[in-house]
Amino acid sequence: MNPGPSTHQARARLAAPTLAMLPRVADSLSFLYLDIVRVVQDDTGVCAQIQTPRGTDTVYIPTASLSCLLLGPGTSVTARALATLARHGTTVVVTGSGGVRTYAGIQPESLSTHWLEHQARAWANETSRLDVAVRMYEHRFHEDVPDGTTLDTLRGMEGQRMKSLYRLLAQQHGIGRFRRNYRPDQWEDQDPVNLALSAANTCLYGIAHAAILAMGCSPALGFVHSGKHHAFLYDIADLYKAETTIPLAFSLHASTNPERDARLRLRDGLRLFKLLPRIVTDIQALLNPAADEEPDQERHAVDIVHLWDPKSGTLPAGTNYAQGR
Repeated sequence: MNPGPSTHQARARLAAPTLAMLPRVADSLSFLYLDIVRVVQDDTGVCAQIQTPRGTDTVYIPTASLSCLLLGPGTSVTARALATLARHGTTVVVTGSGGVRTYAGIQPESLSTHWLEHQARAWANETSRLDVAVRMYEHRFHEDVPDGTTLDTLRGMEGQRMKSLYRLLAQQHGIGRFRRNYRPDQWEDQDPVNLALSAANTCLYGIAHAAILAMGCSPALGFVHSGKHHAFLYDIADLYKAETTIPLAFSLHASTNPERDARLRLRDGLRLFKLLPRIVTDIQALLNPAADEEPDQERHAVDIVHLWDPKSGTLPAGTNYAQGR
C-alpha cells in the first residue's frame, strides 16, 4: 500500500479551495480516467483502492487540481468522496471502457458559468450563432468561408466535403460506392461500414459530452444542430469524425463484428489523439476566439455568485443595494 500524504497536506486537501488554488480551464484542465477501483474518502483525502494479488493498493487523487474524473466500468464511489470532489469543483462523469461513451455526469455547484454564458450569448443571437457555425466549418475542413455565406450554403459545402471524403475512402478500400445510411429500425440490415460508423460515432458523442460537462457548458444549445438536449455535443463531435470515426469505419468494411471492433479500436486510438483536452481548447476558441487575451481573473473558475446588470455588467453579490440605507 502506498503511503499517504502528511497530516498538513491532508488538511490542505480537505479544505475548500480558494480562487488561486483552482486551475485555469484553458491552461491546466485535466482528466483522470479510472476503472475497476473503489473511490473512497479516508482521513487524508480521496483515494482509489485497487485490489491486487498482494492486497489493496491505494492511490490518492489530486482533487484540488483535477477538473474531471471519469469513472469507467467496475468502479464504485462513496458519498463522502463525491462530496469532496464536488467541494473542489471536480466534475464526475460515468463512462464506458476507456472513457468511451458517457452515461451520466455530476457537475459541482462551484463550477463556473463562464463558458456557459459565452455559449448562451453566442447561441441566442442569430449573427453570432452563424459566426460560430462558420468557425466550426473552418476548423473542421481547414478552409476559409467567404464573407456573407449563409447557413444553407454552409450546409451544402459540408455535404459536398463529406461526399468527397466517403468517395475517396471507398476507393482506397475497394468497396465500390458508399452511401451513409443510419437506420435504427433496420440496424442489422446495414453494411459493415455503416454499422461501424454508427457505433464509433456513439462513442465519440460520449467523449464530447464528457468534455462539455467538465466545462460547465450546456449539451442542449447547439449551433448547427438543434431540437435535442445533445445538440451541442453533436456539433462538437462532428469536428473530429473525419480524422477518427470515418476512416476507422471504412477500415472495418470486412469485419464480421464491426460494432465491437469499432468501439475497441476507437478506444485504443484515442490514446494517440488525446482528444479530451483538444475538445476543451477547441470549444473555447469556437465560443470566444479572444479567450487567450482575457485577464486571468475572467478565465478562472469563480467560487462566488454575481448579480447581473445590463449596464454595469456583473456586480458583487451579498450586498444590500437599497437606496438611502
